Amino acid sequence: MQLYPAIVAYIQTAEKGIAAIPAERKTQLDSITTYVKQKINKGQIANLIFICTHNSRRSHTAQLWAAAAAAYYGVDGVANYSGGTEITAFNLSAIKALTDAGFSIEVATPGKNPVFEVKLGNNLPAIPAFSKKYMDEPNPAKDFAAVMTCSHADESCPFVAGADGRIAIPYEDPKAFDGTPRQDAAYKERCLQIATEMLYVFGQLKKN
Repeated sequence: MQLYPAIVAYIQTAEKGIAAIPAERKTQLDSITTYVKQKINKGQIANLIFICTHNSRRSHTAQLWAAAAAAYYGVDGVANYSGGTEITAFNLSAIKALTDAGFSIEVATPGKNPVFEVKLGNNLPAIPAFSKKYMDEPNPAKDFAAVMTCSHADESCPFVAGADGRIAIPYEDPKAFDGTPRQDAAYKERCLQIATEMLYVFGQLKKN
C-alpha cells in the first residue's frame, strides 16, 4: 500500500460508514461513477473538478479524498482537481482536519493564497493545493465533470464552460461553525463524510 499508514487506518474506519449512506445520496454519488466508467470505456481520462464557491474547504477535501480513494482501491484513469467561482485561500481548519486524517500538508509558497504541497504517501506524487477558479491552471479547460460540492456554487454557476458533465453532491459548510466551540468537530465531521462518500464512489469503480 502506497498511502501513509495513518491514511489507511482512517480509510478503514471510514469504510464502516459506507453502508449508512442514504440510498438517495448514493444515487447522487453514482453519477460520478457513471461518468468515470463512460470515460474509461472510451479509453479516456476521467477528469473530475470538485467545485465550491471559494475553493477553500469542501472542494479541496473532496479532491484529496478522491485521490486517496483512487490510490487505496487501485483505480486508474481518473484525475482529480478542485476550483471555485471565487479565489480565497485553502482554509486552515480544513487543512487541520485533513492533517489529522493522515495527509502531509506543508506550505510550498507562502502568501495570502498560499500554495500547499499535499502528500498521500512516500512514493505518490505531491498534489499542489491552493484556491483557484475552476477554469484556472492546472485544471483542465474542457472534457471534465463539474462536481458541485456546495449548493451556492451550483446555483450561482448554472453553466460551467468546458464541462461535459455536471454532478451536484452538495455538502453542508463547516464554515458555519467557525469561531464556535464546535469548530474543530464540524470540520472533522465533514472530512469524514466526504472521505466515506469518495470511498463509496471509488469502491464501486473497483467492483466494476
